Amino acid sequence: MTYEKKYTFFIIKCIFDFAEKYKINIKDAYLYIKEFNYIQYLMENYEIEHTLSKEDTLEALSCIAHNNGGYIS
Repeated sequence: MTYEKKYTFFIIKCIFDFAEKYKINIKDAYLYIKEFNYIQYLMENYEIEHTLSKEDTLEALSCIAHNNGGYIS
């Protein structure tokens, strides 16, 4: 599998995991993650983030979103 495919699948998984954790629909999860710069963070830190647990990844998402004005915690 190419790097781009692995990266894409990882971001999709993060969106689904976020939606599941906060009980929101996938579209809203994507828009929230995009609005508060988490996709950019994942792009810059994929090599580290994909090795972490789901819980650790979602915790990082919450912190980054909060630091960028996010309201879900």
